Amino acid sequence: MARTAIAALAAGLTLLAGLALYSSRNTAQATAKIAAAEQVTQQWSQVYLRIGIEYEQLVDFVRADSASGRGPLISSIGSAEENLRWLHAHGGPSDSFQAQALQNTYGGYSYTLRDLVDAQKHGDRVRMEEDAKLAALSASALRKQASVNIARNNLEMSGLLKQAQEDNEAVLLAVEVMSVVDLLLVGFCAVVLLAYQKSTERQARESRYQAMHDSLTGVANRSLLLERLDEAVATTARPGAGTGLLLLDLNHFKEVNDTLGHLAGDRLIQEVASRLSESARDEDTVARLGGDEFAVVLPDVSSTEDLMKVGRRILDQLCRPVDLDGFLVDVSASIGASLYPMASGNAAELLQHADVAMYAAKRNRLGVALYDPRHDENTTERLAAGAELRQAIEGGELEVHYQPKVRVSDGSPTGVEALVRWRHPIRGLLGPDQFIPVAEQNGLIRPLTDVVLSTAMEQMRAWRTAGLTMPVAVNAGADCLHDLGFPAHVAELMDRYDTRPGELTVEITESMVITDPERAASILAELRVLGVRVSIDDFGTGYSSMSYLQQMPLDELKIDRRFTARIEQEGSGRAIVAAIADLAHACGLQVVVEGVEHADTVPILDEIGCEAAQGYLFCRPLPADDLTAWAIARAAVPA
Repeated sequence: MARTAIAALAAGLTLLAGLALYSSRNTAQATAKIAAAEQVTQQWSQVYLRIGIEYEQLVDFVRADSASGRGPLISSIGSAEENLRWLHAHGGPSDSFQAQALQNTYGGYSYTLRDLVDAQKHGDRVRMEEDAKLAALSASALRKQASVNIARNNLEMSGLLKQAQEDNEAVLLAVEVMSVVDLLLVGFCAVVLLAYQKSTERQARESRYQAMHDSLTGVANRSLLLERLDEAVATTARPGAGTGLLLLDLNHFKEVNDTLGHLAGDRLIQEVASRLSESARDEDTVARLGGDEFAVVLPDVSSTEDLMKVGRRILDQLCRPVDLDGFLVDVSASIGASLYPMASGNAAELLQHADVAMYAAKRNRLGVALYDPRHDENTTERLAAGAELRQAIEGGELEVHYQPKVRVSDGSPTGVEALVRWRHPIRGLLGPDQFIPVAEQNGLIRPLTDVVLSTAMEQMRAWRTAGLTMPVAVNAGADCLHDLGFPAHVAELMDRYDTRPGELTVEITESMVITDPERAASILAELRVLGVRVSIDDFGTGYSSMSYLQQMPLDELKIDRRFTARIEQEGSGRAIVAAIADLAHACGLQVVVEGVEHADTVPILDEIGCEAAQGYLFCRPLPADDLTAWAIARAAVPA
C-alpha cells in the first residue's frame, strides 16, 4: 500500500511537473512561432514598402523627365530583392513559394525600370511611355501580392495566439486538478509511511549491503575491505599476532576478455571469487577491488610463515582450469602478502605493501611474494624522476649516439648501434644505466624507444643521402615485445624515413621475452616480414639461451662483453666464445662480439670465425656528426 501510494504520488508529481513543463514548452513554441511569423510579416511589409518607394521614384522620374530624378530611381531599383531572398530561404513553405514567384515578377519589374532609365537617357519617348505603363502595372500587382501575404501571415499569427490561449487554459485546469490530487496523496503517504518504518530500515540495510559489496561477485568491495582492514588492525591485541593481507591479480585476464568476450571474463571473475570464498576462513574477508584484482584480509595471523602458507594454499586452490562455454581456460595469479605490524605500521601501509609485493610476484613469476622493503620503488624520488624523464622525452632532451660495428677481417664499418643519452639540464649528459630503470618503472620504455627509432631512422636517411651506407641497430624495450601494435608502428616509421629492408636491426635480450615467449616470437616474426633484422644481445647471460636460438626468429647473435674480457686466456675463455660462435653459425646467425678493447683480441676472433666486433678498440659511442667524420676517415685508410 505504501509503495502504491508513493508510486501514485510520484506519478502525480511527475505528471504535474510534466504539465508545467508542457505548458512552458508550449508557450515557448507558440512564442517562437509567433515571433517567426511576425518576422516574416515584417519582411513582406518591407517588400510592400520598398516596391511602393520604387513606384513613387518612378512617378517622380516620369514627371520630372530630367536627369535630376534618375539617381533616386536607379538607387531604389531592386531594393526589395534582399527581402525576397530572405523570405525564400527562411520563410514557411507558402512564403518561400510566394517569394520565389514574386522574385520572377520583381525581376521583370526591375528590368523595366532600368529600360525606362535607359530610354530616358536616349530620348526615346515612345519606349519611356510603354515602360512607364508596364512598370506601373507591375508595381501595382507586386504590392497587391505583398499585401495578400501580409494579411495571410497576420491571420496565421491570430490563429497561433488563439491556439496557445486554448492550450494554456486546458493545462491550467489539469494543473489545478492534479494539485488537489497530489495534496490528498501527500497526506495519505504521511500516514502510511509511519506504519512502515521497519520496512524502511530494512531497505536501508539492504542499500548499505549493496554499497559495500561487489555487484558482480557478491564479495566485499573496496569500501568494505578498507573498513574491515581498519577493524582488524585496531583489534590486533594478542601478543605475537598480526593482521595479514593478500592482494591477488589474475595473469593474462585481458587475453580472456579479448578472445572470449567480456561475458566470459565476468564468469571467470565470478568463479575466482567463489574459489577465494571457499578457501578463506569464516573470519576472513574476501574483496574484489576492481577488474581482476582481489584481496583477502586475514585477522589473527601469527607470523609471515603462516601468512605465506595461507597464500600458497589459496593459490593452489585457485589455479585450476575453468570451463567457459566449452573453452578450458587455465587460471593463474600473482599474490602479494604483507603483515601488520611486522612490516606495515597501519592499514594504509598494509595495502600499499601488499600491492608492492604483488607486482614483485608478477614481475618475477613467484606466484606468492612477501613484502620486501628493498623491492618498494614507490617513493617520491621515483615519482619525481619519472615525471622528469617524461618531460625530457617530450621536450627533446634525449640524444642518440652511435657506436660502430666493424668487420673483423678488415676493420671496415658494417653498421652502428644507436645508444640513447639524456642531456640533463643540471646533471649533464647521462648514460642509459642512469635513467633506463626509471623508464622501466614508470612505463616510459615504449615512448623512449619511439624517440630512438625515429632519430636513428632519420639519421640513417641522412647518411644515405650523404653517400654513406650505415645500417643501424636499435635496442627494443621489453614493453615493445609485448605490444601487438609495435610492428605496425615500425612499418609506419620505415615508410616515413624511407628505410630499406636490412638497414634496421632490432636488438633484444633474453630477459625481455621470458615472460611471454610466444607473443614475443610473433611480434619478431612480423618485424622480419618488414625487412627488420633481429639480434639477440648479451647472449650467454640468460636462463635458457640455446632454446631461444631455436624458438626466436633471429638474424644475429651478440656475445656478451663478459666473455670477451676472458677471450685471451688460454682455456675456458676462448673455448666458450668459440663454442657460442659455432652454435650461432650452426643456427645460421651472424656473430658480433661486444666489448673488444685490445688489439690482440681481433686475430683470435678472426680465427674463431666471428664476423663483426664492437668496442672501445675501434670507437667509443659518438654523436652523429662525429661518427660521420670517423666513418669517412676510416674509409680513406687502406685496409
